[in-house]
Amino acid sequence: MRYVVGYQPDERGADAVALGIAIARAQGAKLELMLVLGENAPYVAANPEGARVNAEEQQVLTAQRTALGMVPHDVSAEFHVRQGSSFAAVLIEAAVEFEAALIIVGAASNGLFKRYTVGSVANSLLHASPIPVALAPRGYHRTAPIERLTAFIGRRPGADAAVDVALVAASRRNVPLRFVSLVELDERGEHGENINAAHRHANTVLESAAHRLPRGHEASVAVAHGRTLEAAVDSLDWRDGELVIIGSSRLAQKRRIFIGSTANKILRALPVPLVVVPLEYEGAESRPLG
Repeated sequence: MRYVVGYQPDERGADAVALGIAIARAQGAKLELMLVLGENAPYVAANPEGARVNAEEQQVLTAQRTALGMVPHDVSAEFHVRQGSSFAAVLIEAAVEFEAALIIVGAASNGLFKRYTVGSVANSLLHASPIPVALAPRGYHRTAPIERLTAFIGRRPGADAAVDVALVAASRRNVPLRFVSLVELDERGEHGENINAAHRHANTVLESAAHRLPRGHEASVAVAHGRTLEAAVDSLDWRDGELVIIGSSRLAQKRRIFIGSTANKILRALPVPLVVVPLEYEGAESRPLG
């Protein structure tokens, strides 16, 4: 199993590598660290094997040493250099080529409570990728294995694919799993039935999941509510080693990601890394994301 990690020699690149290590340790995956250069950049080789190198090649060699130097010995990793006019397009092309289960990138943040503001590369991936995309918040340095998966569930198209990915990933190495249903409260206060319906749906998902998880696997449900979706997310408890999984918007094309308004609201409040799963994603069983 492989993950493609979008690497640049900056803080965002370091965030992506750290998240890649954390997920790979939880799932036994190999990291394909991808440095993407501009289409018109002079061709450079990552491994000139002792030959004299020019300035551009030296920069690549430095990036290679830095990136691989972050990866601990218990995680397999390889460094690649590719060129293209679009960073996101190159990552998607590489992920398809490697049959990767996940694309991992660092997401920009405004620095307050690790809230996200998605940068251009992440934004492109979140509207085009046929493969799940993981976003690391700015300053994400935790490399210990992911210790719990949280899947946001709903009854709209897109939710089933996220649940499937979460179940396969959780069961692979017995990672605890939590299903969360969010309820945005009605301004008129008429929200009792919505909360009850969310509880019923969450328990139905948990009951179904129990038949697909190993016996004794730790799994739970939670219903969070607030005046806004952001407030509902804030009301939840979060572990340092948490990873959230969410499905694409119903507006997405089949087997593609499209992050809608609900996911955007969640993203703004989320203090932990996020994985977005394409609509009707069918790779979960054969290529669990981790």
